[in-house]
Amino acid sequence: MNQRSLIAVTIAAVAVIVAGALLWYHFGPESRRVQEASTSPVTGKAMVGQPAPSFEVSTTNGLFKLDSATKPVFLEVFATWCPHCQRETVVIDRLYHNYGSRVAFVGVSGSGTAMDGTSAASQLDVLEWVRRFNVQYPVAYDPLLNVANLYLQNGFPTFAVIGRDKRVSYLNSGEVSYQELSAAIDKVLRAAPARS
Repeated sequence: MNQRSLIAVTIAAVAVIVAGALLWYHFGPESRRVQEASTSPVTGKAMVGQPAPSFEVSTTNGLFKLDSATKPVFLEVFATWCPHCQRETVVIDRLYHNYGSRVAFVGVSGSGTAMDGTSAASQLDVLEWVRRFNVQYPVAYDPLLNVANLYLQNGFPTFAVIGRDKRVSYLNSGEVSYQELSAAIDKVLRAAPARS
């Protein structure tokens, strides 16, 4: 085999390897996991304008009971493996910094899959997610996915803003801007307090 033939065979082999890698990247198991990040396995019962489904979780700041909340509530249902949830932590931390004294914040895990995308979710996985993404707001591990079954909408993360009257004022999923979430919080803060 002469040098020209050897170069041609080498270039052809490299082209086949690159084509195979591209096909694996676009159609392999990792592509399915990324697609799952934008969808959720359930659609919760919560609806805007309706009473907020009650829940109770143990957070990094102690026990949170929706029925006992005296302030409006900002709820996030997240998955530790979800890249959208990971990026959105910066937005929620900013909201928490600006509204945390007037609004009760709580993030609740909503997936049975851990951050690595293959193992089972756990309390340790959620705490590692908090550490890795410098999450400042209270977060809870929900092993039975009760909150997700009540609130999750079209994907992770899902956000709900609940007024003092315990009605859902805002419900959305995906990466949402600070401005939109701030406007939803401002709306419930302007609402008249619930009467006892």
